[in-house]
Amino acid sequence: MKHLLAIEDLDRADVERIMARAASFAEVGRRDIKKVPTLRGRTIVSLFFEASTRTSSSFELAAKRLSADVVSIKAAGSSVDKGESLKDTIATLSAYAPEAIVIRHPFAGAAKLVTAWTSAAVVNAGDGKHEHPSQALLDAYTLLDRLGSLEGKRIWIVGDVLHSRVARSCALCFRMMGAAVTLCGPPTLIPRGAPEALGTEIAYDLDGLGEADVVYALRMQRERMNESFVPSIREYAARYQIDSRRLGPRQLLMHPGPVNRGVELSPAVIDGPASLITAQVESGLVVRMAILYEILAGGEPRGSGGRRADAELPAPTPIGEPA
Repeated sequence: MKHLLAIEDLDRADVERIMARAASFAEVGRRDIKKVPTLRGRTIVSLFFEASTRTSSSFELAAKRLSADVVSIKAAGSSVDKGESLKDTIATLSAYAPEAIVIRHPFAGAAKLVTAWTSAAVVNAGDGKHEHPSQALLDAYTLLDRLGSLEGKRIWIVGDVLHSRVARSCALCFRMMGAAVTLCGPPTLIPRGAPEALGTEIAYDLDGLGEADVVYALRMQRERMNESFVPSIREYAARYQIDSRRLGPRQLLMHPGPVNRGVELSPAVIDGPASLITAQVESGLVVRMAILYEILAGGEPRGSGGRRADAELPAPTPIGEPA
């Protein structure tokens, strides 16, 4: 795996390999010393043109846990503010000979463009409304850790599907792992052609929500909206907010964050026993470690004396089985 640009570029074997590697890193995280020397001496650039807390911090910590050198750059305050193009920014950073560039950009396809301008591996940390593959992988890991398998599970993704790169990546990933996915939201926030492109069902209300094993709520991405897609936030919340009346006792709740409390989710369910939101954040670290490992090490021998890059790692553990 040279790059991670989109879930649609992976197959089930790729996903299962990343899941197993993430499980082995979870075991490492339970040790007193949580760092491993896998990427020692390698440089990873984190380049974010959009605001981020969870993705940027977990990729940075993941690289450091693998002993890599990390250069973190935010567009605000960088030469981008002075008008530097993306291509010139990549050329500048490539002079430091990074082995990987983790990039978030507001325009779809930006990560793929970067692959033509650098010899480094490129990890897409979100490109416009296109995809957010690492989020989908950590969400799959979270569910597999809890459920053991996604085969036959019914997952409803509810909210602003139109502007959500998470919705696209998750729908593709969950379906690849055997789940049935329904996209639900106001008609104005469901993209045309979604059932054919993503292989999902569509619902425009929450009447059938009770059939879901997992309810995945999405944030209203008002920063991407140039016009009114719903009459008001108050009306949207009245029709589509997931609260304790709508969430059944056997259902699991997910959200990619950040959460707008009182809009897509009520405070009671965010902090309730069905919520996997904190578990998703925890999964983000080990899954992003696994992504960087698969791209940059992949189990091949590295270093002096034929020492393997994974010599100090436990063997990959199938997710859902005891480590």
